[in-house]
Amino acid sequence: MSQTDPDPVTGTGDIAVLVRIEGRVQGVWYRAWTVEQARKRGLTGWVRNRADGTVEAVFCGAPSVVQSMLSAAQQGPENARVERIHEQAVPIVEDLSGFEKRSTL
Repeated sequence: MSQTDPDPVTGTGDIAVLVRIEGRVQGVWYRAWTVEQARKRGLTGWVRNRADGTVEAVFCGAPSVVQSMLSAAQQGPENARVERIHEQAVPIVEDLSGFEKRSTL
């Protein structure tokens, strides 16, 4: 689905959400898990560690699929302990063709 095609369930176009995940999320396979989960869902975007100990990601796709990813991100992989997720809708400005792990910010 391109970023301009309507979502077949909701009739709306794709959305993008910037998230910052707080808690024990570095050194516990959180980024690799996020890549795996996002790709399974067909999302585009990226994930990276931040110097402050949080993980930051952008999830782009159909609203219902992005919401599914946000729900999964609340739990994370087995050894993670998510304390809080900050979400912010953002415009889709990058031409993303998949979901990737990026370098630490």
